[in-house]
Amino acid sequence: MKEQIFGLHAVTTALQRRPESVSEIWVLEGRRDKRLHAVLELAQRHSIALHECPRKVLDELVDGRHQGVVANAKAPSQTHEKRLPELVAAAGKRALVLVLDGVTDPHNLGACLRSADAAGVTVVIAPKDNSASLNATVRKVACGAAEAVPFVQVTNLARSLRQLQEAGVWIIGLAGEATQSLYDCDLSGPVALVMGAEGSGMRRLTREQCDYLAHLPMAGEVSSLNVSVATGVCLFEAVRQRQ
Repeated sequence: MKEQIFGLHAVTTALQRRPESVSEIWVLEGRRDKRLHAVLELAQRHSIALHECPRKVLDELVDGRHQGVVANAKAPSQTHEKRLPELVAAAGKRALVLVLDGVTDPHNLGACLRSADAAGVTVVIAPKDNSASLNATVRKVACGAAEAVPFVQVTNLARSLRQLQEAGVWIIGLAGEATQSLYDCDLSGPVALVMGAEGSGMRRLTREQCDYLAHLPMAGEVSSLNVSVATGVCLFEAVRQRQ
């Protein structure tokens, strides 16, 4: 299956990690700055067809900010859920899993993947139904992280959480009404952080599968954070505790 990748970071990462999948690249005519030069150099190194075109053509190719570069590529195969136990076992006591229960906005998913990559997350898990999947917008927002972080969409999220528990991973769900602060939780061992959907939070079955529920302390008038912002805060609290 073919897909279009756009944005400097996303295209550069695709060329670095899976150049064999990229068939051709369109770039903004006349642009020759340092950031685009790296893309052109990689494309030439791997003998990938290059086309210069006006901005209007690029604008018609994709729905989003392309930054002057669009690539046509074969979509990578997504990490299969059967590999989940293998990925967690390989990480051992350092396993850090991010679970996104019903995040449907591709911009939020892309931002979550970017934070996950920066925090060294083992794997990101999401249900197959009622969730955003990897597409060009997600890859653009993720700035290359979608190529680097294993992303697994599972058929039954509650069952996958039980598998994590059986592997020794503690499940902590983020919920605004929880009495315990995330900062009081031990995140230094194998742990999975579960973030709920935009607005509605975690589903009932997901919540019931959690070992603990925790909240992020909020000092101002705002009662909650955007899911991608909250994800970044939670992941880096785990990073801080593991240093």
